[in-house]
Amino acid sequence: MDEMIKIAVDAMGGDHAPAEMVKGAVGAVALRQDIKVYLIGQQDRVKEELAKYSYQGTQIEVIHAQEVIETAEPPVMAIRRKKQSSIVLGMNMVKEKKADAFVSAGSSGAILVGGQVIVGRIKGVERPPLAPLIPTKKGVSLLIDCGANVDARASHLVQFAKMGSIYMENVLQVKHPRVAIVNIGAEEEKGNALVKETFPLLKNCPDINFVGSIEARDIPHGEADVIVCEAFVGNVILKLYEGVGATFLSMVKQGMMETFRSKVGALLVKPALKKTLKGFEASEYGGAPLLGLNGLVVKTHGSSKAKEVTNSIIQCVTFKEQEINEKIRKNIGTSPMEE
Repeated sequence: MDEMIKIAVDAMGGDHAPAEMVKGAVGAVALRQDIKVYLIGQQDRVKEELAKYSYQGTQIEVIHAQEVIETAEPPVMAIRRKKQSSIVLGMNMVKEKKADAFVSAGSSGAILVGGQVIVGRIKGVERPPLAPLIPTKKGVSLLIDCGANVDARASHLVQFAKMGSIYMENVLQVKHPRVAIVNIGAEEEKGNALVKETFPLLKNCPDINFVGSIEARDIPHGEADVIVCEAFVGNVILKLYEGVGATFLSMVKQGMMETFRSKVGALLVKPALKKTLKGFEASEYGGAPLLGLNGLVVKTHGSSKAKEVTNSIIQCVTFKEQEINEKIRKNIGTSPMEE
């Protein structure tokens, strides 16, 4: 058997911890025999959940963490004070190369702070962005950044475009991924100061396939593979995307149940509709990697269930196998930019 890929999982992070985190870990090792999952959390609670499942014992190990960082806690203070928390212990495992990746559905702020302070940035990377995959008519697109850098500079966005291209080409196998910057119009002269400054830099960047501006309404159509923006805009897009998707699904289900005729129609279209709507479930695509760090950190939704946890772990395996960090280091790290 090839060398095991080691994934540390925050068993205490998220709305449904530790139950769904444990179930997701069990699901991952059932799919892959070449991975080992470290479940980090309050040992008694984690082992109680593990006892409900059958799995290959050597593939899952519990690491005790007596502290938990809560969502409402100030991130910097929490990382400094709670050294025995599941997030800090997991980040340190990545830093010390005891784990190839860390997955958490816990505090976004603590994960962002811990990623930079504990794991650290690749030399030359100015800011690590959060980059989730979002569903589109043509498959998926990478939204970068969606929450890590609210006050980004033009040079940051150029690096986001480069890292996003590397990720899409190697993890999703998209050849020459199309890169677009979020704007309020297609014309080059449109946009705020940041977009106007960034546009020509992207246009003249030889490392990416820049296709210009993209308006929000064109994102679901799949008009770009890598969608570049600063975190404020990206987070608004992501949250609106999720909200509209959930509302649409609810309205479709309600409409199908209103009359006898609609119920009959629902039975006929259910298989095709289920297949189509499956592509718009966040759980299908795993979590959002924090790109540009010395090790892989993946943030999943706070409401993550087992399926998303499983997919996030498998996502880490692909990231490791494709040597994404090494490729980012080669593309960006060899030419350090000013901090």
